[in-house]
Amino acid sequence: MIKKPKTKTIKRLALTVLVFGFLILHFFVPRLITEIRNPIVGLIKRNKPVKVELVADNYSEIIRKDLDITSFDNIKLSALLTYAAKDSAKGTLILLHGIRSSKDHFLELSTFLSKNGYNSVALDLRAHGESEGQFCTFGVKEKKDVKALMDYLIKNEDIEDIGIWGQSLGGAVALQALGYDNRIKFGIIESTFTDYKTIVNDYFHLNTGFSFAPFSNYLANRAASIAGFDPNDAKPIKYCSNITQPILIVHGNKDDRINIKYGKQNFSKIKSSDKIFKEIESANHLNVWKVGGDNYFNEVLNFINTSTSPNN
Repeated sequence: MIKKPKTKTIKRLALTVLVFGFLILHFFVPRLITEIRNPIVGLIKRNKPVKVELVADNYSEIIRKDLDITSFDNIKLSALLTYAAKDSAKGTLILLHGIRSSKDHFLELSTFLSKNGYNSVALDLRAHGESEGQFCTFGVKEKKDVKALMDYLIKNEDIEDIGIWGQSLGGAVALQALGYDNRIKFGIIESTFTDYKTIVNDYFHLNTGFSFAPFSNYLANRAASIAGFDPNDAKPIKYCSNITQPILIVHGNKDDRINIKYGKQNFSKIKSSDKIFKEIESANHLNVWKVGGDNYFNEVLNFINTSTSPNN
């Protein structure tokens, strides 16, 4: 029996749609995960962390310095060094932002730290802000970027007592950096995840309403291949067992982007005997600072003061 032309047309159309769909899933969709400067991603409206006013003083009183650092793979990184507003700094903190944010997010925090006697260095992670690069590697290469920044600060700024404060993606990078470079004296980790593939699956579910791990793992592996990193090394929790420095883990218990259970899992694997877990009641992923308020920043400052004391 001869098939009707209409049936052949429908089958050809269906095959074309399937092939086109596969090509999009294989070549384009994975880039949305790791390609920070992708113009399509730039069109997506994203919620930003809730701003918190920490200081009322005029920013012009604070001395700042732009830094240009070259990473291990010749990526140019941009950072902003803010000096302590006192004769001698009690210490220095590297500040790491979340995904698709920038060092500008830390302008008020750096001023707060300066007023309290601390230098800070807000870094544009690779592919973010004014730093070069196209892809985020979820800490695999970024931890080496932090090492390059440490080398620069020690050699060129005569700064040695350095801690790290990271949020979300920046928290994941900070955990890996702490486990990778023991020159970092202490860490403050806010609202971060345990594992790259796990968080890709979670975000897939958050944005689509369903999840299928084999499919999200395929996308995660493909995205890592395009970006040039090992997806099995993008595991902050793996580096936690190497962390012996004082550390403060912070998470909101209403975080629907990165569940608080991941903060607790990271905390349980940290080797350090000087570790604190702080749960922020009713805080989500974006408003930990706002909900925590002055009490939160006073607690963090106390942790920093203790961690930089001569006895530590």
